[in-house]
Amino acid sequence: MDFVIVELEGQRYGLRADAVREVVRAGTITHLPNAPAAVEGVINVRGALVAVLDLRGRFGLAERPLDPSEYFVLARAGDRDVALRVDGAIGLVAVESAAVDRAEPILRRSRYIAGVVKIDGGLVLIHDLESFLSEAEAATVDEALAAHAVAGAVA
Repeated sequence: MDFVIVELEGQRYGLRADAVREVVRAGTITHLPNAPAAVEGVINVRGALVAVLDLRGRFGLAERPLDPSEYFVLARAGDRDVALRVDGAIGLVAVESAAVDRAEPILRRSRYIAGVVKIDGGLVLIHDLESFLSEAEAATVDEALAAHAVAGAVA
């Protein structure tokens, strides 16, 4: 299995490489009215509106302003494109499937973590993008994006 390793507040997370499209420098995030708390806002990626998911909020980390040294990981979460705001991208790592441990026995609040793997330098939490947004949150994001696109077309 291949994982893109990213860092957020000193913790390393793995994202399935087949879900990651690219890693780009962070830029301005536009507030998205009526979006759920799990969404920081929206960015424009080559003409398409992409929701920025709030990893810090989901993992109980302190909120902080966007820093120019941060990155967006553009990825697929189920049937939608999303952006994840991270401190840095470390690289691509290949691991054997058997080396990935299930998260439940290790982490009590593991809803967004699919597994844990040990690599050189320590543990990496494997992030489950497909479970990040609940069905209700995903529907709310779709509505907010549609309303934002209409408002932008009118302006």
